[in-house]
Amino acid sequence: MTDLRHYDVIVSPAITEKSTMASENNQVVFNVAPTASKPEIKAAIEALFGVKVTAVNTLVRKGKVKRFRGTMGRQSAVKKAVVTLAEGHAIDVTTGL
Repeated sequence: MTDLRHYDVIVSPAITEKSTMASENNQVVFNVAPTASKPEIKAAIEALFGVKVTAVNTLVRKGKVKRFRGTMGRQSAVKKAVVTLAEGHAIDVTTGL
């Protein structure tokens, strides 16, 4: 049985042009909770998707001030995790959980 805390760690898959290019190198990119640590992210991915994770790299994209229709707005900061999978393992992020 999967721990419900795993669902709080992984927010969503990050589907961008750059993450699609990373999938060729057995890597998948996820948006994760701002407080999540690398061991928590690894445990969550392995439990939810049933794959073997070899490495987890994290980054925080700082929130930016953007203009939309003349009004100033602020994007919130986002923590991302680039997860490298073991050879022979794969995650299809388009299907969801």
